[in-house]
Amino acid sequence: MNNKIYVAKLGKAVGLKGHLRLFIDSDFPEQFKKNATFTTNRNLQLKVSEYNPNRELIKFENYDDVELARKLTNQQLYVSMEDTKNNCNLEEGEYFWFDIIGCNVIEDGLLLGEVKEIHRYPLDDYLEVITSKQLVEKGLAKTFLIPYNKEIYIKNVDIDNKTIETIDSLAILENS
Repeated sequence: MNNKIYVAKLGKAVGLKGHLRLFIDSDFPEQFKKNATFTTNRNLQLKVSEYNPNRELIKFENYDDVELARKLTNQQLYVSMEDTKNNCNLEEGEYFWFDIIGCNVIEDGLLLGEVKEIHRYPLDDYLEVITSKQLVEKGLAKTFLIPYNKEIYIKNVDIDNKTIETIDSLAILENS
């Protein structure tokens, strides 16, 4: 599953024709469309035959009745990074989280650390950064969080070179 991204969970069967409740955990609901394929956490390949975004119901090929559909309840849906890049349209200045993870965080030429994870909170997303060895040796925290806020902290993101330039993030680290 290391190349797979979790995008949704299947809920209980609804009605008699194999529809399931869909709980989307993705910024790209448009990827849930007819003929889209997903892998479950039980390694099943599922192909969408119907999706109703208004009712949050999904139906898969070969799951045409309630008994078959029930077997899918509580399974998680995954897509590959490649499918995500092909099926999800980013706006200017938007990036996939899997492209952000692993980027070096640099401020005024100083390597602060590397993005380990992204945490999603209601007001902002935060980059969890593993502090560079040199700064940890100077007594700074081993990890810290930077708000992913382009007006305040994020100066430039360069996915090709895996770097994120920041402003005032060293101060966050020093106070962590």
